Amino acid sequence: MKYFAVFLPMKDQEKSQTYRPEHLAYLEKLRKEGKIIANGRFTDGTGGLVIYKAVSLEEAKSYAENDPYVLHGARGCEIHEWEMVSDVFPKD
Repeated sequence: MKYFAVFLPMKDQEKSQTYRPEHLAYLEKLRKEGKIIANGRFTDGTGGLVIYKAVSLEEAKSYAENDPYVLHGARGCEIHEWEMVSDVFPKD
């Protein structure tokens, strides 16, 4: 498995408020499936971060692009493969 850091920069504050419940439900579903290891918002209001666990960039991209925030244009989406150097999170 690989890890992918997905930055979700704020594009539309109003849409973010509207689609927040769908976004959180989507992330919870993926977390229960073992596809997310961490997520959270930036405290300065500029967006958030999700760290996905996936086999490939394409798989991580499909998770990120199906996030209601991204689908509805509330947030941007920037994906980077992330190499974990500490053992804070469980490894496969």
